[in-house]
Amino acid sequence: MGTLVYVRLIGYTAGTLLMLFWMVVILGYRRQRNFERVFFFLCLALFFFYGGSLLALNAQIYYAQPPPLLTTFAWTVLSGGLCFVPTLLVHLHLEYATARNIAQPYYKRLVLTLGYSLVILFAIRAYPRLAVAQGFDFLLPANNFGKSFAVYFALAAAAGAIWQFRFSRIANNKNEKIFHVLTGTGLSLCALLLLFVHLLDFPFPPVGTAFATALLEFLPILLFAALIYAVQKYNFLQIGRQTNLIYAVTVTFLALLYLALVRRVSGLLEPVLPPEATASILLFVLVIFVEPIQRILARRLRQTAEDRVDAVWRLVREIREKAREGNLDALIRFVEARVKEQFEFEEAWIEILEPSSHVFRPRSNSDRGGTESFSIYQQERLNAILNIRPYGAMLSGEVETAMKLLCEQLPAAIDVARLIEEKLRLERELAERERLAALGQMAASISHNLKNPLGSIKTILQVQLENPEMPDSLKSETQMVLSEISRLSNKLAQLLQFSRPAVLGEANSSCDAGEVMKEVTEVLCHEAERKRIHLQVSSNGNLPVAVGKEALSDILSNLIVNGLEAAPPSGKVTVAAAKENERVLIRVDDDGKGIPLELREKILQPFFTTKTQGTGLGLAIVAKRVAEANGTLELESPIGEGRGTRFSVWLPLREEGK
Repeated sequence: MGTLVYVRLIGYTAGTLLMLFWMVVILGYRRQRNFERVFFFLCLALFFFYGGSLLALNAQIYYAQPPPLLTTFAWTVLSGGLCFVPTLLVHLHLEYATARNIAQPYYKRLVLTLGYSLVILFAIRAYPRLAVAQGFDFLLPANNFGKSFAVYFALAAAAGAIWQFRFSRIANNKNEKIFHVLTGTGLSLCALLLLFVHLLDFPFPPVGTAFATALLEFLPILLFAALIYAVQKYNFLQIGRQTNLIYAVTVTFLALLYLALVRRVSGLLEPVLPPEATASILLFVLVIFVEPIQRILARRLRQTAEDRVDAVWRLVREIREKAREGNLDALIRFVEARVKEQFEFEEAWIEILEPSSHVFRPRSNSDRGGTESFSIYQQERLNAILNIRPYGAMLSGEVETAMKLLCEQLPAAIDVARLIEEKLRLERELAERERLAALGQMAASISHNLKNPLGSIKTILQVQLENPEMPDSLKSETQMVLSEISRLSNKLAQLLQFSRPAVLGEANSSCDAGEVMKEVTEVLCHEAERKRIHLQVSSNGNLPVAVGKEALSDILSNLIVNGLEAAPPSGKVTVAAAKENERVLIRVDDDGKGIPLELREKILQPFFTTKTQGTGLGLAIVAKRVAEANGTLELESPIGEGRGTRFSVWLPLREEGK
């Protein structure tokens, strides 16, 4: 039994330090998931259990009759942890199932409510013994809560084992599957030992009962130690990325454990050697292991760094492939998503800076704590920052090096995306120009083959209408044919207007926007009167624009005609021009029914129209002429009370002296 006592001392010490180790790791990891929170409280409960057991065992060793106050305190700490363990064990498995995107059990809330209610009941049941400070069984602490607690504990362990085997079936890899199988086996053994020790009344020898109890108490230590290996080796639970945290806490607690061992061995050998001599010898022995430990750590750190570099180069290859698509915005989103996924950060985002002004254009809040920033710079071409927010308190050295290496490669990829994007834009513009040139040739051919014959037909019909001998029935039909010929002529003229490219030198010409607006509205005012629409015009002084008169006339006439067609009878169309922000703003408003949201991107496309008699070229001509003048066209609809449409045209001012 003496050997078993020292085994228990070592086990309780290891359990206390191991649970404290995991609490420090979880607090340092700082990932905001319920799973980590429940895992922390399970470690805290086991810490109380092992710490209370260690205190009680030390009291029995050092005191012939342990002080009642010390015994009561040890029992309180031990019981406070033990009574929470079964419910936290169930809660942990339910949260892990949720974190793994397994269908959340519908009975989760009911089970947890029942479980935490039982904790209160068991605590109330154990309180009388605590109050009288007697009758504690530190070797079989679950007996102090009654057999019902042992049954509940065994059921919780069995339920955990079932969940672990279920997790193993859906594991992502072989190593994860092995860990779940081992954990399920360990929990199954815990359930059997609980039944063996607390529920079966067979007359087992005291040594067998003590051995089974020790195995039951030390099984969690083995499982949590295996979890450390899985986290470090295979990044289980995604904590393995925090290698600096794992190494630091591991070294610290191994040192504490060794110091505890030194104290225990010193006490054991006290009849032979003074405790100071034993401690000195055991501490000096560590010098022998300094060089092997240094080699192991150096090899491990080098391997970790190489793995990080390999991961970065794989990510760089993916980024380069994405850059060849020629979409800079999509590339930036891809980099952000892949960096976050690859390095398992809480958040990652890129802020583009202007190379000349160094002004931030943030797309995310960078003022939150825990943010690390890395520069992405290319002289005179790119100035940006990659911001990351890790789950842990800080970045490990190899992760920081990997991020710097990645940021050195990003400018080239972004430059490629920009160049390809520009190339694709130029190719689209060239294709559009070629299409318009072909359309112009087609329009010229149509004009040559149709317009002259239509003019001849129109002239003949007009002469026939003047013949007094023509019957009245034929006159009305002839008048209808003449109106259709006029409509066809107008469509041909509009087609020619759209297909006509900018005349050489027209881009450098200029005019007065107010005068052109006055001329266009004078022509169209008769059409407005015919439709009983009020055409209101306002101009703010001299408005010289760097646009040709014919191009501006095309813009205004098509916008006003579009407004007259959209406005209802007795409606209003407003045309206004003014100088704003070193540009000329021309607005054309109507009080029609407005433009539906789904049609706003289509109305500027050639040949798209919602009118039965329309060609779909009016607004396309406007967009084409505005683009040729380096202006901007904006659409707003509705503009008031759910009705109306406003077209705003921003045109550059004519430079002085031109």
